[in-house]
Amino acid sequence: MVYCQGCPWRCSYCHNPHLQSGAAAAEIVWNEVLDFLRRRRGLLDAVVFSGGEPTGQPGLARAMRAARVMGYRIGLHSAGIYPRRFAEVLPLVDWVGFDAKAPFDSVYERITGVRGSGAAALESAQALLASGVDCEFRTTWHAGFLSAADLERLAQTLADLGVRRYALQEFRASGCVAFRPEGAPVAAELDALARRFVQFSLRRA
Repeated sequence: MVYCQGCPWRCSYCHNPHLQSGAAAAEIVWNEVLDFLRRRRGLLDAVVFSGGEPTGQPGLARAMRAARVMGYRIGLHSAGIYPRRFAEVLPLVDWVGFDAKAPFDSVYERITGVRGSGAAALESAQALLASGVDCEFRTTWHAGFLSAADLERLAQTLADLGVRRYALQEFRASGCVAFRPEGAPVAAELDALARRFVQFSLRRA
């Protein structure tokens, strides 16, 4: 896993807030990562770019190509924050884990703190589904920010877009500054979500 620094959104339940600032000094320079990957050829199968938000890195496509040349498969964790760069790297990836935070309207902005974030995420989600790249959509469940009704609306929207694999991740307090979650999805809500997707999973905190 390669963790990329920087994210313009400020989701209160983010469990990697130390990666939000794009001005922080890199702990490991890319050349050192490449040296590590060269030494691990034949032992590792894939490189997953995560963050932060990897598509905020201007050199992401070059980094992915360099890893592919060494024989690695490429994974990407993204919230679709930068639709243009997201679309640029889609031909280079084998799998995407897409963070869908809420219905793609004002609720998105309430969670991210950034105007227009829902529209950007929706554009990226549509590009991902149109690309045919293997993917999983996932949502972090924090009842203080996303109501059961909002979660149901999001699930229906994703299903209508053609999402087949969906995971609900319970909020994990470790490493973040958010409030404690106010409850968790009940069985009936989970059943309603599961019926919308070919593959559904719940990841407990």
